Amino acid sequence: MSTTTAPATTPPAEAAPRASATLAVTSAATAVALMTYTAPMITLPDTAAALHTPLSAQAWLLNGTPLGLAAVLLVAGSLADDYGRRRIFLTGTVALGITTALAALADSTWLFTLARVAQGMASAAILASSLGLLVHAFPAGPGRIRATGIWGAFVSGGIAAGPPVAGGIASAGQDGWRWAYAVLGLAALAVAAFVPRALTESRAARPGRPDLAGALTLGLALTSLVAALTLGRDGWLRAPVGVLLVATVALLAAFVAVERRVRTPMLDLGLLRRPLFLASTSGALFTGFSVIALFSYLPTLLQHTLGISTMGAAWLFVIWSGTSFLAALQARRLAGRVSARHQLAVGFVLHAVAVLTMLGAAGGGSWLRLLPGLLVSGVGSGLLNAALPLLAVESVPAERAAMGSGANNTARYIGSAAGVALMIAVSTSTGDLAHGANVAMAVSAGLGLVAAVSVTLLRERRG
Repeated sequence: MSTTTAPATTPPAEAAPRASATLAVTSAATAVALMTYTAPMITLPDTAAALHTPLSAQAWLLNGTPLGLAAVLLVAGSLADDYGRRRIFLTGTVALGITTALAALADSTWLFTLARVAQGMASAAILASSLGLLVHAFPAGPGRIRATGIWGAFVSGGIAAGPPVAGGIASAGQDGWRWAYAVLGLAALAVAAFVPRALTESRAARPGRPDLAGALTLGLALTSLVAALTLGRDGWLRAPVGVLLVATVALLAAFVAVERRVRTPMLDLGLLRRPLFLASTSGALFTGFSVIALFSYLPTLLQHTLGISTMGAAWLFVIWSGTSFLAALQARRLAGRVSARHQLAVGFVLHAVAVLTMLGAAGGGSWLRLLPGLLVSGVGSGLLNAALPLLAVESVPAERAAMGSGANNTARYIGSAAGVALMIAVSTSTGDLAHGANVAMAVSAGLGLVAAVSVTLLRERRG
């Protein structure tokens, strides 16, 4: 694996970054961002009832945050490199606190959805700038491998903690779902209070102005794409879906044209010729498309097919995501033995094998049939979450680390939005949810195997 060594520049007057503090604050903020992302999985029924949200519109309550994330992740990464990673990180953390509190105060479906979209945009600033801050604080080598592995573990940890924390608070009384968002908002603001002293500023040494035209065209293109994927769940042949997909293609073409002409492009199109960059982005895309998509919808399927309670489904989810957290923490021990690219391949294979062992469990009458698959898939997911951030920063020049993180996470959440639409479509197409769950699992396993082959083949050419 080739690693670029161009250093991220720091003005001479700045103090050296405090590595441990940087890791602690970025990991904490990332965990809170992912907790807000997964909270609706448990609070959705109460939220929909309180806001009088019809069934056809409930997808927007779930997809608001993915929409905001996918739309601005790459933009946020580019702005972090150009304007300052600490500045963008602090802005995102404060904004996450405010927008999450606003979600608690929403009194209509659209106000709540808008707050969730804004949460996603704030989370994008956090996720995209975090890895840039870590690259600045940890030189290439074992320290960086350990740091990105821990940060990836906190991605899993946030996903694991979100449903039980939100569900526990929401079950405390009437309008408990509002208190869940209020508590998460306060947690984000508490993390923001540590930013000024814990983090030092860094940015890329790039001449020229930020690529605002590229940011606008790409942001609109990704917004249009995720909106089309969300609306497509109610019918792919409807006119609004077609218009949004055509707009996506046109805006992406405009983005490519802009990037070829500007002096300092937001996304260097030459990176698309780098196998490691393609492995990073395709690995992230398939993580969302295969892994995150299945486990985002599986709790709902299990409630309908096995008759387990909402909190019971949440704890099954925790078995998977908690195992992922522990596996990601331990994955750093693979450094020097297994490359990040091969770690991705192993993670996808483990997920595929695990999901195949779960076939038939939804109609089997007992959640215990799911347990081995949840544990094995959790290990695979942990390997993915540890390898993706490391590959994201190693596949781009060091001074563009935030952009690499933005591209990686953009692919992940676009894959998630598309994958959830696919899982819902295939699981409800047969009229029998137990059989539909098997079809969804088989599709997820197949996608995982395709991903394993893809990232294995995408290797740097020598000599």
